[in-house]
Amino acid sequence: MAATGKSKTCVWRWQERFMAEGVDGLLREKMRPPGTPRTSDEKVGEVIRLTQEPPPHEATHWTIRAMGKAVGLAASTVREIWKAHGLSPHRWRQFKLSNDRAFAEKLHDVVGLYVSPPAHAVVLSVDEKSQIQALHRTQPGLPLKKGRGPTMTHDYKRNGTTTLFAALNVLDGSVIGQNMQRHRHQEFIRFLNQIERDVPAGKSIHVILDNYCTHKHSKVRA
Repeated sequence: MAATGKSKTCVWRWQERFMAEGVDGLLREKMRPPGTPRTSDEKVGEVIRLTQEPPPHEATHWTIRAMGKAVGLAASTVREIWKAHGLSPHRWRQFKLSNDRAFAEKLHDVVGLYVSPPAHAVVLSVDEKSQIQALHRTQPGLPLKKGRGPTMTHDYKRNGTTTLFAALNVLDGSVIGQNMQRHRHQEFIRFLNQIERDVPAGKSIHVILDNYCTHKHSKVRA
């Protein structure tokens, strides 16, 4: 009893079961009801196979209840099978492959600037946010207090829009930002000139930006 860490009554009960039923009597819990039978491998394989196929009924994907009804299993069992095999029919991942023949070379250049920036250079990730609304509420709201969140009116006055140009330094996280009224190549050139003024002299500048039409204007590339 000391070696097993069990009580006297537990050991005596095991001895009685061994004397009455032998080893087979010790391989199961006599006082505990039998559990749910294990789902067969064939049924699990059927669930996995059907999950990878479109459902026969009018639906975009399989649901737990629809799959359970199709294979004759409980919804909880289907959920456990999907979880064990990492299946999520309701989730989609979007992708888009580039048709650019030089995509691999361009990807290598851009990722290289992030991972291993060149010495004596500043690497900037440039982007802009246009059509930012400048709003003003018609009445002042109440501040945050215990038991109540801040309040604001449902209506507002729109004072026009603005465009934010920003350049993130990928090395130290600093940002060069500038607001302008419009989003054209003229404003983008002004922002590039602002970057050139703010970057210390003697540093080469590498800019990472998307292929927006404003960025591809002939005067921007000049």
